Amino acid sequence: MFDFLGTAGTVTAAERRPVCWPRKLDLFGVGVSATNYDEATTAILQAAVLGISGVVTCHAVHAIVTASRDASLRAKVNTFELVTPDGQPVRWALNLLHGTRLADRVYGPELMQRLCRGAADAGIPIYLYGGNPDVADRLQANLLRLYPKLQIVGYEAPPFRPLLPEEDQAVVERINRSGAGLVFIGLGCPKQDLFAYEHRDSLKVVQVCVGAAFDFHAGVKKMAPAWMQRRGLEWLYRLSQEPGRLWRRYLVTNVLFLMQLVTAFARGRRARTADIAAKPMSQNYLGNSM
Repeated sequence: MFDFLGTAGTVTAAERRPVCWPRKLDLFGVGVSATNYDEATTAILQAAVLGISGVVTCHAVHAIVTASRDASLRAKVNTFELVTPDGQPVRWALNLLHGTRLADRVYGPELMQRLCRGAADAGIPIYLYGGNPDVADRLQANLLRLYPKLQIVGYEAPPFRPLLPEEDQAVVERINRSGAGLVFIGLGCPKQDLFAYEHRDSLKVVQVCVGAAFDFHAGVKKMAPAWMQRRGLEWLYRLSQEPGRLWRRYLVTNVLFLMQLVTAFARGRRARTADIAAKPMSQNYLGNSM
């Protein structure tokens, strides 16, 4: 177990305190958590052990732009406990606009691996929701090979259509009965965020939206080389792998993200300049100038 849990398998009244979720900062109207892997992993696992439900999502450029331009989606996402800076450009934007000095992003696939490792060590059962039946089999096998002690108590590959009310209720009942502490959701953006929001009160778990992590860890899609990830070029690699599906997404959202960033930076500079101009000159300055 982890230091924050005390004795393995027991949680005292004193330890059952609210989870300290990382602070959020505004990025084009979307609250993004200024966090790192260790802080995010600790908060999520603590909530799972203590039985505190919550919603976590990992937002790269596409997700940030989509939420920033959709008031309804943005309002939903802003209720989530944790919105990680999934893409390097998102991290760079937080550093530029807010001076956060984040050293790395918090990438959904990497966060999923760290959470699975921690869940295996802590005895936290997990549930997988998303993908397709082929991905389901491969993902489970790969995760268990990496983390033999991991308890996978359920996996669902939902149909590519809205669930009927009775189907939705059955999903909720299955997940809650499973005893899972974490539910990983791999439905893509914004579908996974909408699912998590709609079930945040009915699912007694921590929901973690991880996007393409299911496909990556199942081995059906390749992740970008590390050097491309570090330089914020993962979008280019993915575009080369799936040009027909992704060209419009990256052409539109990358340009919009850059435009929003330039606008926000310019506004910030104007605000700082106006603030300086509004302050009276110090007496020392006045004295020296006479």
